[in-house]
Amino acid sequence: MVKWIFFDVGSTLVDETEAYNHRVREMIAGTNITFREFDNIRISLAHQGLDGNSAAIKHFGLTKTPWHSEDEIPYSDAHSTLAALRQKGYKLGIIANQKIGTEERLKAWGLRQYFNVIAASAEIGYAKPDKEIFEKAFELARCTAEESVMVGDRLDNDIIPANALGMKTVWLKSGLAKYQSADLGNRVADYQIYKLSELLCIL
Repeated sequence: MVKWIFFDVGSTLVDETEAYNHRVREMIAGTNITFREFDNIRISLAHQGLDGNSAAIKHFGLTKTPWHSEDEIPYSDAHSTLAALRQKGYKLGIIANQKIGTEERLKAWGLRQYFNVIAASAEIGYAKPDKEIFEKAFELARCTAEESVMVGDRLDNDIIPANALGMKTVWLKSGLAKYQSADLGNRVADYQIYKLSELLCIL
């Protein structure tokens, strides 16, 4: 029986579009690479099942600039979905690769109240896809993998490692994941959704 639902943060609870675009504009400043060119390449690489942003940075030989968390905003259905899941009796947690300050950012977004456990890489000391960050979350929640669901946008970081541990998985096709073929998630994710609120139809 599922008791816990764990969430990634970026492109799952919050829209990172402008944060990524801000970074792109900074990285290509002073080069002859246009934003449109970079955007087309990252979408093309996402179509191939890759993490489009990171793959495009490597493709162009660029150096990552600092991340602008201030550009992230919660998805419009985040509050209502999390509140409804809590109302259904689920306990909620975070398993995410995040820089220091995840709890403070969740507070700023008005989302902290919904979560019983926060396992973020900067504080935990392990990062997805390593199994240790998932196991630390189970330890904090006092639950098992079989009692848990993982919701995330990335197959490599969220869905595949969670599956390997025995969690149920929900692939949220947001951000660049929306360009990835549903076939990539077949036999990998238990469910595929396009909006966070669709969780309420399956959990």
